[in-house]
Amino acid sequence: MGKEKAKQQNPLVSIAINIVIPVVILSFLSKEKYLGPVWSLVVGLLFPIGYGLHTLVKERKADFMSIIGIISVVLTGAVGISGLPKEYMAIKEAAIPLLLGVAIVGSLKTPFPLIKKIMMTEALFDVERLKGALKEKGTEAKFEKRLVGLTWGFASSMFLSAGLNYTLVMIVLKSPPGTDGYTAELGKIMWMGFIVVMIPCMIIMIWVLNKLFDTLMELTGLKLNDLLAAHHKEKPVAEPDPQVD
Repeated sequence: MGKEKAKQQNPLVSIAINIVIPVVILSFLSKEKYLGPVWSLVVGLLFPIGYGLHTLVKERKADFMSIIGIISVVLTGAVGISGLPKEYMAIKEAAIPLLLGVAIVGSLKTPFPLIKKIMMTEALFDVERLKGALKEKGTEAKFEKRLVGLTWGFASSMFLSAGLNYTLVMIVLKSPPGTDGYTAELGKIMWMGFIVVMIPCMIIMIWVLNKLFDTLMELTGLKLNDLLAAHHKEKPVAEPDPQVD
């Protein structure tokens, strides 16, 4: 049990390394008397890049979303350091979720829908039991049909993210590239994006996940607790020991 807990990432540590520390560096150390606009951008983005690579190496497997995150951060640094106009940064911020949404929908035409790779993982579900229950109930085809609607729901969060990211960059970035003001504004975009972009998208994703739970319970005849991976299952309440007179 102790080893399992040690492997699980602390969400507060993830937020601190991926958002808080880079924002502080970009916002307060971008002046020439400190790191300057270029080096503050490099140092600030090294934290999420390093954390992402550390996670990949530690877990010894290529997590799809982690790879996307690392690529996004690297591109942010490349566009910021190159001094390109803000339109390029806006397009970059919008392009990744947009392409991801298109890929998720397009994968429905392949034998390997991406929504299964992203949401129906062994980290969340008891996948073998789930597949067995669907086969036993003869509801595999119905599940695949329901999965189409869930895929569009999940992809809509990516499309929303693309639009919000583009708008946020165009509104916030006002300083010329390569200046300390530009770098500080990138830091502002990072923390504002967590609120303006992440929260609405998370609401949609949670709704889709709940719909997925409901669909699986309906089509398998199992309770949610029986579908979840072992470390997500509710622990039975221990009965009190009988008192000895």
